[in-house]
Amino acid sequence: MPRALLIDTNSLFFRAFHGLPPMNTSRGVPTSAVYGFSTLVLKLLREEQPDGIAFARDAKAATFRHVEYGDYKAQRAPIPSPLAAQFSWLDRLLVALDLPTFTVPGFEADDVLATLARELREVGSTVRVVTGDRDLFQTTAEGVDVLFVGRRQQKPIIYDLAAVEARFGVRPERLPSWMALVGDTSDNLIGVRGIGPGTAKKLLAKYHDVADLLQHLDEVTPESLRSSLGEARERIIQNERLARLESAVPLPLGPRVGLPSAAAIERVRELFVELEFKSLLGRLPSAT
Repeated sequence: MPRALLIDTNSLFFRAFHGLPPMNTSRGVPTSAVYGFSTLVLKLLREEQPDGIAFARDAKAATFRHVEYGDYKAQRAPIPSPLAAQFSWLDRLLVALDLPTFTVPGFEADDVLATLARELREVGSTVRVVTGDRDLFQTTAEGVDVLFVGRRQQKPIIYDLAAVEARFGVRPERLPSWMALVGDTSDNLIGVRGIGPGTAKKLLAKYHDVADLLQHLDEVTPESLRSSLGEARERIIQNERLARLESAVPLPLGPRVGLPSAAAIERVRELFVELEFKSLLGRLPSAT
């Protein structure tokens, strides 16, 4: 069934870099990330036959999460130089495609994607979010699923409402509460001592969210678990707030998705020639 594709650009660009061996042009320019990302976009256009496509990118400025929690994602290593050198090529690729691309200062690409998914679903569109970031499982809903692109040699997996609940034991809208308890190493959110996925699932089967759980803390057993929750009360509340995607990001006016024009395809062809991506030239789609 045709659908709108929403692309988590930075996440997939990083995945491409770490999933492929080093690649360089004859001039020594590193290209593995832009090659892998381009390959994925062409594959999606070919196999999904979408009604439209859009890209979301992270802004360079700090987000509201960094402002609230100074250690948000602080554990992440600096971007490797060979990857940093390829962002200018990613810029040129997206300009060549001339498809809707959204970057909103103060918010992450995940928030932008959650907003786009909500807007499109509300007007009756079917949506597929393409990402390598588990945070976006929150966006799954009736008419919205997630194509999760894992690490190298792992087959992409489609997560719908049922698949998310089967994996985590909670519905997508309750994942922030689940992450608040378990923690999230990728975002440097510290979970509660003694609580793993199984315990979080059991707690959230009885209590709706973190607020409900803490309101009924005196009911929680054993005492050691109750004590751990009480000690981490403020951190749990903050974790849930930080983990929850914002689905009301103020996006600019204009089309939400689009398809590449003949002129766009020709621009991408010229870019691929410059990057020496000979194997991708035959995979370019026909103009719409």
